[in-house]
Amino acid sequence: MSSSSVSDEILKFATQYSLYTGCIMFSFGVIGNVLNLLVFTQLKLFRTNRCAFYITVESISNFIYQLLSITLTILTAIYGDDATGRFLIWCKLSGFLPVVIASLFSILAYHNVRHIVRRQLPIVRRKLDKQITAMVLMRVIAFVCLSSPYNAYRIYSINFPTSRSMPMAYAIIRLIQAILLSIFITNYTINFYIFILFSSRFRRQVKLVLVKKCWERWKYWCCRINNQIEPVNSETRNSQMESEENV
Repeated sequence: MSSSSVSDEILKFATQYSLYTGCIMFSFGVIGNVLNLLVFTQLKLFRTNRCAFYITVESISNFIYQLLSITLTILTAIYGDDATGRFLIWCKLSGFLPVVIASLFSILAYHNVRHIVRRQLPIVRRKLDKQITAMVLMRVIAFVCLSSPYNAYRIYSINFPTSRSMPMAYAIIRLIQAILLSIFITNYTINFYIFILFSSRFRRQVKLVLVKKCWERWKYWCCRINNQIEPVNSETRNSQMESEENV
């Protein structure tokens, strides 16, 4: 098999890899970010917490980024270039912004830790601050680990571009780009999965939102449509949910 045919096969594999992983990441990201928004907006416990607000905003921005990233993935897969590499400012920002964002979350987490230690907070608030701090720290670690390889590659590719006149080297670079890009995009899909994996309290809160709030609300509307509304003591039900939120 000639080197030309091998490079063509590598390029074909890179194209298919980009498309499939892009669609998979997009699907998981939509599900995870929707669940994040449900939990952080439906539970009153999170509404007065600054870090929870930042996570909510990040989940919304992740939707926007995912739309952009899936578009760039398709462009890269079809044309072999997402056009961002032609802009030096974009490359520098894509290498610099992750450090800024990670530092911001680290400062917020450290600020929370100092407040937990110094202030005499209620037990419920103390538990929440510890939970959010642990979640944010795990998010920062994941962000740095998943962002660094692709950003390093982007900086390298701008300074040392590979010409199409070298088909084998170009094909290998394209494959590396596809793999590192898929790892980078994972950053914007895994918030919910990191939280639910490392926080048992968050798992209980997700269950509370899905079962006690969303499912019960859906049943209520179904019964209302069928004119089979059962009498419910709303005050008792709300107080019970609030107590379960604080567990």
